[in-house]
Order: sequence, then C-alpha cells, then structure tokens
Amino acid sequence: MNEERYFQDIDWEEMWEATLQTLYMTGISVVATFILGILLGMLLFLTSKGNIWENRPVNIVISAIVNIFRSIPFIILIVLLIPFTMFLVKSMIGENAALPALIIGAAPFYARMVEIGLREIDKGVIEAAKSMGATTSTIIWKVLLPESMPALVSGITVTAIALVGYTAMAGVIGAGGLGNLAYLEGFQRNQNDVTLIATIIILIIVFVIQFIGDIITSKLDKR
Repeated sequence: MNEERYFQDIDWEEMWEATLQTLYMTGISVVATFILGILLGMLLFLTSKGNIWENRPVNIVISAIVNIFRSIPFIILIVLLIPFTMFLVKSMIGENAALPALIIGAAPFYARMVEIGLREIDKGVIEAAKSMGATTSTIIWKVLLPESMPALVSGITVTAIALVGYTAMAGVIGAGGLGNLAYLEGFQRNQNDVTLIATIIILIIVFVIQFIGDIITSKLDKR
C-alpha cells in the first residue's frame, strides 16, 4: 500500500533499464579513461624537465591539450563534440553517443592525477633503475606504474565518481540512463518520486565505487 502511495509514478522495469544504461556508460568510459589517462599522464611526466624523454615543446603541446579539455564544462563539451560523435556512432541519442564526450571529458582530468602520482615517486628509485641499465620500458612497467599504482587507483576512483555525474548530465540531452529518466519522467512530468529514486540509485553507485576503490587502494599501498 505504501509503495503504491509513494512510488505510484515509477515504472520499475524502466528504472532498472536506466540503471543498466548508466552502469554501461560509466563502465566503458572508466576503462577507456584509465588507459588514455595513463598514456597522457605518462607522456606529461616523461617529457617534463629532468625526466627520461625530456622534450619541452612536446610537453607544452600535451599539457595545453589536457588543460583545454579539462577546463571545458561537460555540457558544452557534448555540444562541441556533436560532429565527432555523429561521425563515430551516427547518432546523438543513446548511451553509445555519450561515450566520446565522457571519455574526452574525463581522460585529461585523470591524466593530471596520473602525472601527480608519478611525481610523488622517489627520484632515487628511478635513478637506481637507470644505474642498473634498465631500459625505458622496464622503468615504466617495473618502477613507475607499480610505485604509483595506489595513486592511480585512487585517481580513477575519483574520476569514476565524476563520470557517474557526467552520465546524468548526458542523460538530459538524450543519452539515456538515470539522468535522462530523472529529467524526462521526473522533472518534466513533475513526478518527484521518479527523481528521488533515480538520485538514490546514483548515490548507491557512487558509494559502491568509492568503497571498492578504497579497498583496492589500501591493498596496493605498501606504506
């Protein structure tokens, strides 16, 4: 009786489908952001002053690209990327259409976190590896990534939570997911219970991501 009274506007099957769409968008974009962000962050670190691939012009260009895309508000970025999105997925509607903007919006943000994590590594460890004749690839795979992994996981956890929020914004312009449901069914039709439940599910997703991220970070941190 209470459920019918308080949640009478909710189509639970539709809510479940929207939740799966949000999880799909978040999951795919987190994996892509993790890979692209590590590549960008590693390049930023390695080409900076005093490092293995020191190259000021390259570092300035990569840094500028990262700063530009990190600074554009996500809702504007979606609009700017419409031609690129149409080229890739042939549509501006649906969860796949949100992925390019989600990844391009989050990867530069995460790249800076990767760079910060790498800068926190003790220079002595890197120098010791160099003195032992380690190649650049060995230093990257055996020193830089393992030593910075707690910071990388902590950073991707924060980024994943931001991406959940981005999916909600993408939903407002037709990408699907809980944001789309909360806006179309909840806000536009004045069905506050739909908005409330969608918000609660988003919060649960965020709490779960943070919980898992904290556990993995604590297991990786050897300090």
